[in-house]
Amino acid sequence: MPDTSLNAETSTAANTATDKLKSHFRACHLCEAICGIEIKTKGDKIISIRGDKADPFSRGHICPKATALQDLHEDPNRLKFPIKRVGDTWQQISWAEAYAFTAEKLVGIQDHYGKDSIAFFAGNPGVHNYGTMTHGKQLRKALGTKMHFSATSLDQLPHMLVALEMYGHQYMVPVPDIDHTNYMMIIGGNPLASNGSMMTVPDVKKRLKAIQERGGQFVVIDPRRTETAAIANTHHFIKPSSDAFLLMAMIHTLFDENLVKTGHISEMLVGLDDVKRAAEPFTPDMAAQQTGIDADTIRAFARDLAMTDGAVCYGRMGVSTQSYGTLCQWAIQILNILAGNFDVQGGAMVSTPAFANVTSSTSGAGYFATWHSRVSGLPVFSGELPTAAFAEEILTPGDGQVKGLVTIAGNPALSAPNSGQIDKALANLDFMVSIDVYINETTAHADIILPPTGPLEHDHYDISFNRLAVRNTARYNEPVFDKPDGTRHDWEIMNALSEAVAELKGVAYKPLAPPSELLDMGLQHGPYGKALGAKLALDLAELKKYPHGLDLGPLKPSFPDRLGGVHSQIILNIDFLMNDIKRLQTEDLRLEDDEFILIGRRHVRSNNSWMHNSPRLVKGPPRWHLHMHPDDIKNCSLKDQGPVTIKSRVGQVETTVSACNDLMLGVVSLPHGWGHRKKGVKLDVAATQDGVNCNILTDDKAYDPISGNAALNGIRVKVS
Repeated sequence: MPDTSLNAETSTAANTATDKLKSHFRACHLCEAICGIEIKTKGDKIISIRGDKADPFSRGHICPKATALQDLHEDPNRLKFPIKRVGDTWQQISWAEAYAFTAEKLVGIQDHYGKDSIAFFAGNPGVHNYGTMTHGKQLRKALGTKMHFSATSLDQLPHMLVALEMYGHQYMVPVPDIDHTNYMMIIGGNPLASNGSMMTVPDVKKRLKAIQERGGQFVVIDPRRTETAAIANTHHFIKPSSDAFLLMAMIHTLFDENLVKTGHISEMLVGLDDVKRAAEPFTPDMAAQQTGIDADTIRAFARDLAMTDGAVCYGRMGVSTQSYGTLCQWAIQILNILAGNFDVQGGAMVSTPAFANVTSSTSGAGYFATWHSRVSGLPVFSGELPTAAFAEEILTPGDGQVKGLVTIAGNPALSAPNSGQIDKALANLDFMVSIDVYINETTAHADIILPPTGPLEHDHYDISFNRLAVRNTARYNEPVFDKPDGTRHDWEIMNALSEAVAELKGVAYKPLAPPSELLDMGLQHGPYGKALGAKLALDLAELKKYPHGLDLGPLKPSFPDRLGGVHSQIILNIDFLMNDIKRLQTEDLRLEDDEFILIGRRHVRSNNSWMHNSPRLVKGPPRWHLHMHPDDIKNCSLKDQGPVTIKSRVGQVETTVSACNDLMLGVVSLPHGWGHRKKGVKLDVAATQDGVNCNILTDDKAYDPISGNAALNGIRVKVS
């Protein structure tokens, strides 16, 4: 077992303890909502964490996760210094030894097996840490490998692929202008639990209720009556994985009833007639048979979207992580465009962030399917292969087999499909290094772990989430505490390790400047920047004058100005999606008599699996049960609150079943991220919790064949 005394070494913080009470204003980084918070400290102790009422975006709102920042900061399981595996134990080593040992192992594997024998896996927490975002590619560049995997293909890859193909840039993802919306359709999304998700929207409950208060409405379409559905004007059950039929039938209705109105973007659109022809077979009557939503209701959905000023359709995990994920996200964009709700107030618009603003001519637009994975032939997207191919690239012998691995804030052994196979794959590696603060289900396999500083010990800027914000804002987050002696920031680890690799390879390496310097340069050359002569004359020094955040105004129409360079049009008739519509026409969603459809479930206290090590976030009633309709429980001769076995093609788990009237018949729901009792894991609080890993059931061969994005929802299972 790992040595529990690894962090026992006394570390003196650079800031001197004092009795003076201080207030620190910053954003909570634990989910996409980036709510403003006020942290009060005395010396090196946190006294309180509250919502920042002066924050112009979140307006004082926080969810339970914000106060858990204290648990994360004070967690005795959080690593602070490098550790190296010695047999079945861990030994603390110096940073110099850690860098030299890691570089020697990685370069040695490449020398023996080839440069692509080293792979990377980057997890979701990295996008919440701007040092990882600015410097995360440094080591990958130094090693020169093309084998890169991440949580992107377990989540939002369909959004990004559609943005690339339609609008010319992978980060040009439209978001609902929720503060001006009068009709909002939410398909497969639960923003009250997720606080948005691909839609940065703090205080989302109040914003949704504001739609109703101004005379509008929002509807939820989901196989579960979620927390969001409970406050919606209407909720409609839909059979999992049938969403594409619903969306295509609404597109059909817009054409059939002459409701198409593309407005000021009409001249930019390419392929409108092809879309019309593709939608012709998908009548509302045909979709009703597949979805369980009656034809008249489907027609009414389309009419409401087209006939309401300021309407928008938004879809999230339920429509992304399924076998038609890319087609669903494309159809949502098509619906918003055809109904006149794209790039208009209250509809779907693209934000204009102060840093990393995108147009179709901005660098890093992305690329797709320029090469494919070695074993299953899955397509690359912007340098990443789908995680569905991760384990097989390690386990399958031959040229190009992965022998070494670098993980960065990722836990695929718990969070990726067929985690049993991933666990086997990780044990098969010659060498593994993890840049992580925990010994979790994945890093327990590592040979060395390099922990970066905690989130309150470094500065921060929300790069990704300002791109997805429903209002343009900016905030620079000063560190709450100075970096403890002997610790390293993530970007310092990336620079030092890259330099060690480069030295062994005999090439020069120029360390990348600190994130704050890159941020300053980006702000100056951004749309509000000093270098471009903008009225605000923004740079980092100016932004620091706004500790509560800087309000840059509501979303505004930005097309056709956004389009330029080689992508001056909006492409509707994307070839591979036109072909995928043909696949949909032959889809058979019927189940065997003893089969159920498994879907996930999210809770506001459980954004990532490592949050289960927070006492504040795991308290309360158990949230890890299998939910099942009471009639299905009875028909399966099960007992409410009794034991249940769930079996899929790839795995089997045993847990507790709870009766739930909020589910469709034939659908069962198991949440993500639980099951922390594996040998070698050092998450003491999480280990006290029951629950099982739902990804023992999810199937690595179940994915969207267009993008390779994992189909984490719609898994066929048997329950007994």
